[in-house]
Amino acid sequence: MQQRHIDRYSYFNELAITSRDFYIDYLEKFVAIKRGMNILEIGCGEGGNLLPFAEKECNVTGIDRSEERISQAISYFKLLGFNGRFIYSDFFDFSSEEDMNKYDIIFSKYVLIVQYIYNYGGNPMIKSMTGFGRYEAADDDHKITVEMKSVNHRYLETGIKMPKKLNFYEAGIRNVLKKYISRGKVDVFITFEDFSEGKVCLHYNEDLAGEYMSIFKYMSEQFGIDNDVNVSTLARMPEVITMEDQDGDDETVWHLLEHAVDMACQAFVQTRITEGEHLKNDLIDKLDNMLELVTRIEKRSPLVVDEYRVRLEDKVSELLSDTSIDEGRIATEVTIFADKICVDEETVRLRSHIESTKATLIEGGSVGRKLDFIAQEMNREANTILSKASDLSITDWAITLKTEIEKVREQIQNIE
Repeated sequence: MQQRHIDRYSYFNELAITSRDFYIDYLEKFVAIKRGMNILEIGCGEGGNLLPFAEKECNVTGIDRSEERISQAISYFKLLGFNGRFIYSDFFDFSSEEDMNKYDIIFSKYVLIVQYIYNYGGNPMIKSMTGFGRYEAADDDHKITVEMKSVNHRYLETGIKMPKKLNFYEAGIRNVLKKYISRGKVDVFITFEDFSEGKVCLHYNEDLAGEYMSIFKYMSEQFGIDNDVNVSTLARMPEVITMEDQDGDDETVWHLLEHAVDMACQAFVQTRITEGEHLKNDLIDKLDNMLELVTRIEKRSPLVVDEYRVRLEDKVSELLSDTSIDEGRIATEVTIFADKICVDEETVRLRSHIESTKATLIEGGSVGRKLDFIAQEMNREANTILSKASDLSITDWAITLKTEIEKVREQIQNIE
């Protein structure tokens, strides 16, 4: 065990130095840290990361699922003469009762959040299915490290790799994961270190030793040889004496493991939110370009009919020379042509699908499946427009539309 895991106040000061030298310096590239700003840290531990914000006279709040760490944070802030609000709570329980919109900055130990979790009027954020989270939790006797990563998948598929002694807690771990993740192929890696001493004992298997001695005696009598087995020889026989771990405090280990998994999940979700915002912004740009293409097609379509009428009249006039043109017949042919190439219904539906996709993105939440369905409908309308196109410009725009829709579908595949 490292010294900082034993001396938590030293660890508190280490976190404060890191926050002062890196977190605040990075944040101030985006926003000036001013007196009176409201700062929230998720998984604050002993509160060291919040100390530099308190030094700048910000209103700091920290939440953590370790009651001991919260107690230490309160004690250390009081010792240094700073005010801080520290709460023993799960993030989701806390956020359900707290006005999250009041916080200017929300961050977690391993993921710095510049944008707000609760923006856009409190709507849930778009999340990518690609993410990474890591958290290390330690007490005087144990250290648990949880790392998790994910890629896109139609459903939730979770793989957990951990030491055998933690297998007992697998069901509990999966329950924690389900609170944070609804889709994606997620791989979780857990390491466990036990720093405790005197937790190992020797076990003497008396029944097995008796069987060995019976066999040795039988062999001696059968072959007429001396039975020269002594205690040392017997003790070296397989499984006669074994080294076993004494049962530890399962509840203590579970609380530490649950905390580590919970905090790793929160960091994991934040990376998904960050990438999800990039995806959303990119998709909205692509959808705006698609709306522009639809507008061009809508404006061009009536002109194609007019141009066809002019070409038809010119051709008929050329063929019939001085003979009068039957305007009724011309009107009929133009009407048939206009009906054949008309894409009014398709453009109306396509525009509606595009607007619906934008609204769904802004609404946020787990919308990946819904967006995938809408993208299929958009592709169907674009195909119909292309099949009806008789004008070179409309054909080019329809092809560009299909290309953009395919790009949108690829991006949507990575949204939870």
